[in-house]
Amino acid sequence: MEYPALRNLKIADALNAIPSPEGNMWATLFQYGTLQVEIYAPRGVDNQQPHTRDELYVVVSGSGWFFNEGKRVPFAPGDVLFAAAGEVHRFEDFTSDLAVWVVFYGPEGGERGK
Repeated sequence: MEYPALRNLKIADALNAIPSPEGNMWATLFQYGTLQVEIYAPRGVDNQQPHTRDELYVVVSGSGWFFNEGKRVPFAPGDVLFAAAGEVHRFEDFTSDLAVWVVFYGPEGGERGK
């Protein structure tokens, strides 16, 4: 997929991209080098599996608990959450309006705290 040279992603446009035609509650919106920006808005249950790259989540709306490698932390709008490549992580007990920006970056396998 080819991405335009966007410099400003709008949450309203991002939310309009989901669900995707395939029914996914995530959509890739921008890519540049190793940087990839997505919107993610799970409904009910978050069934995601560990990813092969490091990622940041920026909470746009909603609240709940973020599970990462056996630990749970509460989250709310404006929070930034991190999951290193390969880590088991997911959103739990979240509100129905959960929406997060997802930022993947770096090499496959992650940067490992370099």
